Amino acid sequence: MSDTVFPPPPLPTLTVVGRPERFPVHRIYCVGQNYAEHSREMGSDPQKVPPFFFAKPADAVFEPTLHGALPYPSATENLHHEVEWVIALGAPLHRATPAQALAAVWGHAVGLDLTRRDLQATAKAGGKPWDTAKGFDRSAVMGPLQPLAGVLPSAGRIALSVNGTPRQQGNLSDLIWPVAELLAKLSAFYELQAGDLVFTGTPAGVGPLLPGDRVEASIEGLPPLTLEMAPRV
Repeated sequence: MSDTVFPPPPLPTLTVVGRPERFPVHRIYCVGQNYAEHSREMGSDPQKVPPFFFAKPADAVFEPTLHGALPYPSATENLHHEVEWVIALGAPLHRATPAQALAAVWGHAVGLDLTRRDLQATAKAGGKPWDTAKGFDRSAVMGPLQPLAGVLPSAGRIALSVNGTPRQQGNLSDLIWPVAELLAKLSAFYELQAGDLVFTGTPAGVGPLLPGDRVEASIEGLPPLTLEMAPRV
């Protein structure tokens, strides 16, 4: 007899490069405005407004290599792409030092933080949470996780194009909060666990996606991510 009132949903997992095992996702944390130019394009002053944290549900992960085209989300007329460096943790962290934080990194990947920008703008204007703008189904698009071999890079090109036209471009060295500092700060608020994913922020150039668009996202040294946008759900 089951000890739950109905079968629990499957655990979200991700493909790992070179391994048959899959990575179990515990939680998804995100960092807003962690690149100065993106902060400015969103109307903020990075000298006055520091980066900040928000979250997505674990089952928001979507792997194009497994699931194919992504259905265009409901309830939005202005869906935006945000290419991000995603850090995967392999050990718990709480009130960690930057050195302890780096030691907990298990791997990394290319990700897309999809955003219902119109809903976000409405929420901001009303001083309300961003949950419907950021934490919707299939809003955390992921490329394969690359296990960390050696030292985590501190620099590398990050870029995104739509239908072959470049939109976003930057360098991991441009992060306002580098990974070690970012993870240490995050661990002051949460008891981080193995299986957590951390989206580290997006460079400038975010913009709209339409049904039928083809997105190509890349970070130097990592497997690229390709996404096809399907019709609206």
